[in-house]
Amino acid sequence: MTITKTDSSNIDFQNLVKLLDADLAIRNGEDHAFYDQFNKIDMIKNCIVIYIDDNPAACGAFKKFEDDTVEIKRMYTHPDFRKRGLAGTIVKELENWAKEIGYKKAVLESSLEQNEALSVYEKSGYQRIPNYGQYIGIDKSVCYEKTL
Repeated sequence: MTITKTDSSNIDFQNLVKLLDADLAIRNGEDHAFYDQFNKIDMIKNCIVIYIDDNPAACGAFKKFEDDTVEIKRMYTHPDFRKRGLAGTIVKELENWAKEIGYKKAVLESSLEQNEALSVYEKSGYQRIPNYGQYIGIDKSVCYEKTL
Protein backbone atom coordinates (compact mmCIF):
# COMPACT_ATOMS: atom_id res chain seq x y z
CA MET A 1 0.00 0.00 0.00
CA THR A 2 1.25 3.46 -0.95
CA ILE A 3 -0.37 6.64 0.41
CA THR A 4 0.11 9.71 -1.78
CA LYS A 5 -0.61 13.29 -0.74
CA THR A 6 -1.63 15.26 -3.80
CA ASP A 7 -4.18 17.79 -5.05
CA SER A 8 -7.24 17.62 -7.26
CA SER A 9 -5.18 17.80 -10.45
CA ASN A 10 -4.11 14.17 -9.84
CA ILE A 11 -5.68 12.05 -12.58
CA ASP A 12 -6.10 9.01 -10.32
CA PHE A 13 -7.96 11.15 -7.78
CA GLN A 14 -10.14 12.53 -10.57
CA ASN A 15 -10.94 9.05 -11.89
CA LEU A 16 -11.87 7.73 -8.44
CA VAL A 17 -14.12 10.76 -7.93
CA LYS A 18 -15.86 10.01 -11.23
CA LEU A 19 -16.67 6.55 -9.92
CA LEU A 20 -17.84 8.09 -6.64
CA ASP A 21 -20.13 10.51 -8.48
CA ALA A 22 -21.63 7.69 -10.56
CA ASP A 23 -22.34 5.72 -7.37
CA LEU A 24 -23.82 8.76 -5.63
CA ALA A 25 -26.07 9.51 -8.62
CA ILE A 26 -27.66 6.09 -8.08
CA ARG A 27 -27.83 6.34 -4.28
CA ASN A 28 -29.11 9.92 -4.19
CA GLY A 29 -31.56 9.54 -7.06
CA GLU A 30 -33.54 12.70 -7.72
CA ASP A 31 -31.59 14.54 -4.99
CA HIS A 32 -28.25 14.05 -6.75
CA ALA A 33 -28.19 17.47 -8.45
CA PHE A 34 -28.58 19.19 -5.07
CA TYR A 35 -25.63 17.35 -3.52
CA ASP A 36 -23.48 17.43 -6.65
CA GLN A 37 -23.31 21.23 -6.66
CA PHE A 38 -21.32 21.10 -3.40
CA ASN A 39 -18.89 18.41 -4.51
CA LYS A 40 -16.81 20.04 -7.23
CA ILE A 41 -13.13 19.19 -7.03
CA ASP A 42 -11.62 22.23 -8.76
CA MET A 43 -8.69 23.56 -6.81
CA ILE A 44 -8.79 21.20 -3.83
CA LYS A 45 -5.28 21.40 -2.42
CA ASN A 46 -5.37 18.51 0.02
CA CYS A 47 -6.17 15.11 -1.49
CA ILE A 48 -4.97 11.61 -0.70
CA VAL A 49 -4.91 8.59 -2.98
CA ILE A 50 -4.12 5.10 -1.70
CA TYR A 51 -2.55 2.71 -4.18
CA ILE A 52 -2.57 -1.07 -3.89
CA ASP A 53 0.03 -2.64 -6.20
CA ASP A 54 0.14 0.63 -8.17
CA ASN A 55 -3.65 0.60 -8.65
CA PRO A 56 -5.62 3.62 -7.35
CA ALA A 57 -7.80 2.05 -4.66
CA ALA A 58 -9.22 4.83 -2.48
CA CYS A 59 -9.28 8.58 -2.11
CA GLY A 60 -10.38 11.44 0.08
CA ALA A 61 -9.80 15.15 0.49
CA PHE A 62 -10.32 18.09 2.76
CA LYS A 63 -10.84 21.77 2.24
CA LYS A 64 -10.93 24.74 4.56
CA PHE A 65 -14.33 25.13 6.19
CA GLU A 66 -13.57 27.77 8.84
CA ASP A 67 -10.31 29.25 10.14
CA ASP A 68 -9.62 26.26 12.39
CA THR A 69 -11.83 23.64 10.70
CA VAL A 70 -11.62 21.47 7.59
CA GLU A 71 -14.40 19.68 5.79
CA ILE A 72 -13.69 16.09 4.76
CA LYS A 73 -14.83 15.53 1.16
CA ARG A 74 -14.78 13.04 -1.73
CA MET A 75 -14.23 9.86 0.25
CA TYR A 76 -14.33 6.76 -1.97
CA THR A 77 -12.98 3.23 -2.09
CA HIS A 78 -13.04 1.36 -5.40
CA PRO A 79 -15.29 -1.75 -5.12
CA ASP A 80 -12.33 -4.06 -5.87
CA PHE A 81 -10.58 -2.82 -2.72
CA ARG A 82 -13.39 -2.59 -0.18
CA LYS A 83 -13.44 -4.38 3.19
CA ARG A 84 -9.71 -3.71 3.73
CA GLY A 85 -9.94 -0.71 6.06
CA LEU A 86 -8.82 1.77 3.42
CA ALA A 87 -11.55 4.31 4.22
CA GLY A 88 -10.47 4.43 7.84
CA THR A 89 -6.87 4.87 6.74
CA ILE A 90 -7.85 7.75 4.46
CA VAL A 91 -9.77 9.47 7.27
CA LYS A 92 -6.79 9.13 9.64
CA GLU A 93 -4.33 10.43 7.02
CA LEU A 94 -6.55 13.42 6.22
CA GLU A 95 -6.95 14.23 9.91
CA ASN A 96 -3.19 14.02 10.51
CA TRP A 97 -2.45 16.22 7.51
CA ALA A 98 -5.03 18.82 8.59
CA LYS A 99 -3.63 18.81 12.13
CA GLU A 100 -0.05 19.20 10.82
CA ILE A 101 -1.01 22.42 9.05
CA GLY A 102 -2.81 23.86 12.06
CA TYR A 103 -6.46 22.84 11.87
CA LYS A 104 -8.20 21.89 15.12
CA LYS A 105 -11.45 20.29 13.95
CA ALA A 106 -12.96 18.37 11.04
CA VAL A 107 -16.58 18.30 9.87
CA LEU A 108 -18.25 16.27 7.17
CA GLU A 109 -21.60 15.50 5.62
CA SER A 110 -22.85 12.17 4.40
CA SER A 111 -26.12 10.65 3.31
CA LEU A 112 -28.25 8.44 5.52
CA GLU A 113 -28.19 5.88 2.69
CA GLN A 114 -24.42 5.46 3.01
CA ASN A 115 -24.33 3.07 5.95
CA GLU A 116 -20.76 1.98 5.20
CA ALA A 117 -19.50 5.57 5.31
CA LEU A 118 -21.41 6.39 8.47
CA SER A 119 -19.87 3.36 10.15
CA VAL A 120 -16.34 4.46 9.15
CA TYR A 121 -16.88 7.97 10.50
CA GLU A 122 -18.37 6.77 13.78
CA LYS A 123 -15.56 4.22 14.27
CA SER A 124 -13.11 7.06 13.59
CA GLY A 125 -14.53 9.07 16.49
CA TYR A 126 -16.82 11.49 14.69
CA GLN A 127 -19.86 12.71 16.61
CA ARG A 128 -23.15 13.56 14.96
CA ILE A 129 -23.98 17.28 14.97
CA PRO A 130 -26.90 19.33 13.66
CA ASN A 131 -26.74 19.74 9.91
CA TYR A 132 -24.66 22.75 8.90
CA GLY A 133 -24.69 25.22 6.02
CA GLN A 134 -26.43 24.03 2.88
CA TYR A 135 -27.46 20.78 4.61
CA ILE A 136 -29.73 22.43 7.18
CA GLY A 137 -33.23 21.06 6.69
CA ILE A 138 -32.08 18.24 4.37
CA ASP A 139 -33.55 15.07 5.90
CA LYS A 140 -31.27 12.67 4.00
CA SER A 141 -28.09 14.41 5.19
CA VAL A 142 -26.23 13.66 8.37
CA CYS A 143 -23.33 15.81 9.62
CA TYR A 144 -20.45 14.96 11.93
CA GLU A 145 -17.49 16.64 13.60
CA LYS A 146 -14.34 15.63 15.40
CA THR A 147 -11.72 17.53 17.35
CA LEU A 148 -8.33 16.75 15.84
